Amino acid sequence: MSEIAFQTAAELAGMIQRREIGCEELLDLYLDRVERFNPALNAIVVLDADGGRERAREADAALARGEVWGPLHGVPMTIKESYDVAGTPTTWGFPDLENNIAAADALSVQRLKAAGVVLFGKTNVPLGLSDFQSYNDIYGTTSNPWNTDRIPGGSSGGSAAALAAGMTGFESGSDIGGSIRNPAHYCGVFGHKPTWGLLPPRGHAMPGVLAQPDLSVIGPLGRGADDLELGVNAMAGPDEIQGAGYELRLRGPEHRDLSGYRIACWTDHEMAPVSAETGKRVTAVAEAVTAAGGQADFDAAPDCDLTAGFETYQTLLQAVMMSRQPQDVYDRLRREVAELDPDDESDGARTLRRQVASYRDYVAANEARTHLRWAWHAFFERYDAVIAPIMSTPAFPHDHRPFGERTLTVDNAEQPYFAQVFWAGIAICSYLPSTVIPTGPDGDGLPIGVQIIGPEYGDLKTIGLARLLEAEGFAFAPPPGY
Repeated sequence: MSEIAFQTAAELAGMIQRREIGCEELLDLYLDRVERFNPALNAIVVLDADGGRERAREADAALARGEVWGPLHGVPMTIKESYDVAGTPTTWGFPDLENNIAAADALSVQRLKAAGVVLFGKTNVPLGLSDFQSYNDIYGTTSNPWNTDRIPGGSSGGSAAALAAGMTGFESGSDIGGSIRNPAHYCGVFGHKPTWGLLPPRGHAMPGVLAQPDLSVIGPLGRGADDLELGVNAMAGPDEIQGAGYELRLRGPEHRDLSGYRIACWTDHEMAPVSAETGKRVTAVAEAVTAAGGQADFDAAPDCDLTAGFETYQTLLQAVMMSRQPQDVYDRLRREVAELDPDDESDGARTLRRQVASYRDYVAANEARTHLRWAWHAFFERYDAVIAPIMSTPAFPHDHRPFGERTLTVDNAEQPYFAQVFWAGIAICSYLPSTVIPTGPDGDGLPIGVQIIGPEYGDLKTIGLARLLEAEGFAFAPPPGY
């Protein structure tokens, strides 16, 4: 039965509707795998087996009556711990929120349930959703199923690890610094960071927060491109206020096969050097496109300074991330900034200033970001997508030292730990959709993914290209031993 566990959500939904497997039967299959494999991985940290079984039985009964709830009818699903699911804790890894029990489902959870999912658990995150790793003092450390000495990514690390190990049928995470895409890359699954605002995030927030934060998005992870499209279609669209005047109509891919695509390909950048093997995976995608008759350009870029764009992203990111912190932390940082030498332009000083940026600073950064968005708009009138790394290396060993003590080794060279957010920030800063596809493991047996970046609201376009590349072999494969 293990081969069933690794089917895509779309395939599982088809099996259920064809009566090849029952909803409760499929849930029990996943619960059995959770019991077997989760102790070593610690990916699923909140389990509601009883609630899941009740929902699965209802799904079976509905199907017996000829009722199909939606395209994911009966598919077992877990979700990132940071989503509100009624009756379960939403902590974001903060010990002070350990007893914060959600009173209602997030809007996205409501929509996923309307699409038919059977939600049975929640997956691990780092403290404040603010790391490439996934560990916290409430739930402990999550490991990568490809090598438990390695990280699964963060902040949706539990999501990707659970999918890769075949312990769930579908997942959804969030992304402000690569938090959907780097776990997908590290664990060898698919992940999609949507256009900002496309999927309303109400209920994916700290207690009492209703406003959507800048940069941050929610989005699906799965074992195939079809799953990403199902997830976007289920969760996207205006909320109740916006729905009074807006309706969603995303455009699909413009090409039916790879021969029509014109892609830009970036294998490296001085701001965040990548391993030679990672760069080769971008080239492999380019070769698949050109072999099919498409075009790949390794020199193409939008008419903007990507390095300056990264600085803009950092200003916005640090301000948004600090807004999640308690008042006493913010007050302490303001005192530290006041004591800085005005001529101090070190990385630490610049980060401190960004964390307590004024509204004037934020407006200036937003203006710079808006120029970037228009440069990208013009670029995507000439190119269909950008293929680029999402992280500099495959999964690295667990490292729980203070951030300031961490570095990453890229082809024997030490690099700053957080330099890798350069690759994630390209899409985030300019509100662009980005889809990660797996390209297979390296010589050490660790997966490598690449991202497909497209135009704003071109979500179905990047997912459509991912689907074509999946058919060419850039597909999910289970880790050994599961």
